Amino acid sequence: MTLSDRLCQEIEARRDDLIALTQDLIRIPTLNPPGENYREICDFLAQRLRGKGFAIELVRAFGTPGDSEKYPRWNVIARKEGAQPGDCVHFNSHIDVVDVGRGWTTDPFGGELKDGKIYGRGACDMKGGLAASIIAAEAFTDICPDFHGAVEISGTADEESGGFGGVAYLAEKGFFTPERVQHVIIPEPLNKDRICLGHRGVWWAEIETFGEIAHGSMPFLGDCAVRHMGAVMTEMEDSLFPALALKRTDMPVVPEGAKQSTLNINSIHGGQAENEADFTGLPSPCVPDSCRMVIDRRFLIEENIDDVQAEVMQVLKTVGDRRDQFRYDIRELHRVLPTMTEKDAPVVQVVAKAIAATMGKEADYVVSPGTYDQKHIDRIGKLKNCIAYGPGILDLAHKPDEYVGVDDMIDSAKVMGRSLIDLLVKPEASAA
Repeated sequence: MTLSDRLCQEIEARRDDLIALTQDLIRIPTLNPPGENYREICDFLAQRLRGKGFAIELVRAFGTPGDSEKYPRWNVIARKEGAQPGDCVHFNSHIDVVDVGRGWTTDPFGGELKDGKIYGRGACDMKGGLAASIIAAEAFTDICPDFHGAVEISGTADEESGGFGGVAYLAEKGFFTPERVQHVIIPEPLNKDRICLGHRGVWWAEIETFGEIAHGSMPFLGDCAVRHMGAVMTEMEDSLFPALALKRTDMPVVPEGAKQSTLNINSIHGGQAENEADFTGLPSPCVPDSCRMVIDRRFLIEENIDDVQAEVMQVLKTVGDRRDQFRYDIRELHRVLPTMTEKDAPVVQVVAKAIAATMGKEADYVVSPGTYDQKHIDRIGKLKNCIAYGPGILDLAHKPDEYVGVDDMIDSAKVMGRSLIDLLVKPEASAA
């Protein structure tokens, strides 16, 4: 029996442990925002992995967005050294989950096991992937104690809100330099037979139009900022959205609709502030003197960020040429450049081989429509040898009744374990 076969048997034998670990992680409600129970889940992971011989570092991302004494941004990094020098393989998972939302038929934080699926917020995105990577790493280090190099596992904060209190902070502190880490696998839910090479770019901006307040019965004495914003939206519909629909990429982005450039109007608000829920009165009659819109522009690796911005500025210029008294302000909220690891990168080749051995089929290569923490490993850490690979169905992320399949986690853990053998065990030992 080969070492790879032995490892797969060992992972199968830990099925109950994998289920229990996933349930325990789901039952810690790490909602972001605001960032609840980060220290609790980091302590839970630290206790488990310390017991398996991993050295533990707990790192708080002081001063990052959202960090406060009430909601500190904690991260955990566990590292186990092998018997000989070699590469470091790092499994990075985010610990935060999004709001529950409506429509659940199961307890969002119950971790219910039903028909081979574990339900709960974060089951798919991505506590199932975190659990699978832990089981894979523990099984590997138990049966291959003389491995070369090191294995790292991290649980990091705030991926759902940009990752600045998690991977970005750790990358700035040197945790993802090519000298320390050589291979990174992020167990995001992209389906167990897919390797995610990267993601599209994103540019968020807030546009504000200005007017002049006046009595609502005499709007001609004021200037309605909402009407100005309506003109902006009309111009987007007439010119920008059709232009974006024509932009296509060679990146293997999934789903199909994301192969084009997209723009989402994330929010819009004009006029008076929303009243409290228990307020029963009527609003006052005023012409709104301000209207704000947040836009979420996703762009392709073939596009330039300067051109992305220029297209929006052209919309505003066109509106200004047509409307008297049109005044506006625009400010950037967030930007991420597209990233894509090459198919011949070592971690891609090894995981593709492991997928073929585990599932008897060739791996599919995809690119995510949204961003995830690869952006920080690439841009800040300067580490290109990074992919996303993990269990779970992408379409279930952030949905009610989110779940992860137990068999999918087992198969993904086998892929991760086989990848560790290829990267950290000498060929003569792996054939034994």
